[in-house]
Amino acid sequence: MTRQPTQMSWRKGDNVAGRPWHGRVRDYDLLKELTIGVVVVGLLVCGLSAVFSSPDEPGITLKSWAAAAPADFVATATDELDGDSDTAGYGPPYNSTPDATQKIGFIDLQSLSGVRIPIDTANDFVINPLKTLPGPQPALAAWTTATDQQRTAWTTSYADALSAAPDGDPAQVAPGDYGPVPSLTGGLLAMATQGSLDGVLQNGGEPYNLDYTPTILFLGDGTYFSDLATAAHLTGDQWGVMNETGDTPGQSWLWLFSLLYQIEPFKSSANADILVVFTMVGLSLLLTLLPFIPGLRSLPRKIPVHRLIWKDYYRNR
Repeated sequence: MTRQPTQMSWRKGDNVAGRPWHGRVRDYDLLKELTIGVVVVGLLVCGLSAVFSSPDEPGITLKSWAAAAPADFVATATDELDGDSDTAGYGPPYNSTPDATQKIGFIDLQSLSGVRIPIDTANDFVINPLKTLPGPQPALAAWTTATDQQRTAWTTSYADALSAAPDGDPAQVAPGDYGPVPSLTGGLLAMATQGSLDGVLQNGGEPYNLDYTPTILFLGDGTYFSDLATAAHLTGDQWGVMNETGDTPGQSWLWLFSLLYQIEPFKSSANADILVVFTMVGLSLLLTLLPFIPGLRSLPRKIPVHRLIWKDYYRNR
């Protein structure tokens, strides 16, 4: 006896979508839903956006920094010459500053990356850009031929004089032995005010280059940019990542990453960055492996939130 292969039945009665509905039936007004979905929700979104949206601030450039806060620009340029800025002491991937990396025990990921983007703040941020101009060549020659000790003495004296001047104004600095430092920082300020420093500092002014690393680092070494962030409530302790300026709604997906910086032990740790990264990696692995972890994977069944959401379905079960 030959056994016939079982075939799938395509009768309408076997189709789940074709079965009669025995649940509750109510009228459906498509026009009403369309009105609510488009008009009401649209007005609500526009109203909330007008009240709670972030301002569309223009981008910050070295030109706007030099024009708005020339004293801070000159003070920052002096720190770059002196090697006393945040970038100069950051460590990998910009330089090999000793004991500058963040660690967890023996794990030092920052050092493992190596110095991949070498930056000498004095040369890359000040000296090399000024070499593209004809004006400050005597000051550049004096700086280049001086010893490291002499350069340090000049920059330290000038930085102290700037701090003592009213409002840090370079024009009101007391006379002293500052060598070529005032000429160098003044020339860089003029270059930035004219708008040429942005292009030169951006990887030598090569066309179609989108690497803004040097510009961002130089800008971040001053206080002007951080003051703007504070005024716009965009600093870390204000959860600024949720209020990003510009045309986008903000990086709300980073809320958990930002949250960790507000609590202990991350908040007061000198290794906060690497601690937060490892914590986020651990949480991400936990979420990824959740279907395979006994006990945790059963929580949705033990906590019947879904029964509240689909209560009409479960009412007659």
